[in-house]
Amino acid sequence: MKFLFATGGTAGHINPALASAQYIREIHPESEIMFIGTADHMEARLVPAAGFEFKTIEINGFRRSLSPSAMMHNAKTVMKLLKSEAESKKIIREFAPDVVIGFGGYVSGPVLDSAVKLGIPTCIHEQNAYPGITNKQLAKKVNRVMLTVEDAKQHLEYKNEPVLTGLPVRGEILRKSREEAREELAIPDDAMLVLSFGGSLGAAPLNDAMFDIICKNAEKTNIYHIHSVGTNGKDYLEKFEENGFEKVSENVLRKGCCEVRLYIDNMDVCMAAADLVIGRAGASSLSEIEAMGKASILIPSPYVAENHQYHNAMALVNRNAARIIEEKDLTSQKLSDMIDELLSDKELLFEIQKNAKAMAILDSREKIAEIILSLVHNA
Repeated sequence: MKFLFATGGTAGHINPALASAQYIREIHPESEIMFIGTADHMEARLVPAAGFEFKTIEINGFRRSLSPSAMMHNAKTVMKLLKSEAESKKIIREFAPDVVIGFGGYVSGPVLDSAVKLGIPTCIHEQNAYPGITNKQLAKKVNRVMLTVEDAKQHLEYKNEPVLTGLPVRGEILRKSREEAREELAIPDDAMLVLSFGGSLGAAPLNDAMFDIICKNAEKTNIYHIHSVGTNGKDYLEKFEENGFEKVSENVLRKGCCEVRLYIDNMDVCMAAADLVIGRAGASSLSEIEAMGKASILIPSPYVAENHQYHNAMALVNRNAARIIEEKDLTSQKLSDMIDELLSDKELLFEIQKNAKAMAILDSREKIAEIILSLVHNA
């Protein structure tokens, strides 16, 4: 069997595709798997590193503006689109896949369009509660549509009824128990732990809001806090150091029960130990929060396509599985009040944790593989 995956642009598209492809390779080691992406985004690094054959096409998105530079960009994009469709057809004809699978990103468009025109079975996976433009267009044409969040269905026109599969979660996230994680981090079982981060690069609005909160909590003995300022937030480390936090390593500061890091490289341990998680609302992070049954305060990034993180967050909020503060409303006081409310009410905290856990789909890889393989068998 031959499988062709098309995805790219962000880790949120690429990692679920890799997890699904790796599972298919586990259960069908004889299968041939190829990825199509672009040469100038992270798929060019991540896909070969995972051991999969990788081909590239040249494609980018349109700009929603009438400015001269945007119009020039869009004219070039049209030419690239025509070229990318020809490149996609060539790769597909040479590889002769049994199924073509799209996991989002602009690159999925020409590849899946070409596969549909060539009569090859196709399916797509949508990671967010509000679908991207490419998947909105493809949903009308492909054989199957897979969703991470049921809420996405209302924003789609589709050829066939979508299937809820969830989003693959990294295996290590599920391996640590709260007790093991707390022992590893030297945090007492009866203390409360808040974990906060704004993604790998960090988020300045969250760092600003957390500064006063962490400095205040450093004086307490029953609330522990681990915060990542992100790799773009080195100036915040200096600010914490100026306010009495001691450097325990090059990128880690500590004061009382609070620890500030440049980057969290043991997220599986920190997440397992946490009682409350504060962060953005990317699809992968939310799937991990659900899988581990964690209460969360979500601060969606307003800088993403279609404001999809807001819709991702609301999928939990509407089920009493999280709380939300939009970035435009974010203040240190508002966030502090929400943290205090949740940590002081164990029953409320447990209810939110239980509701988040109820949203988790832990066999997502299996469900996705089942849909893909069904298209091979029904072809």
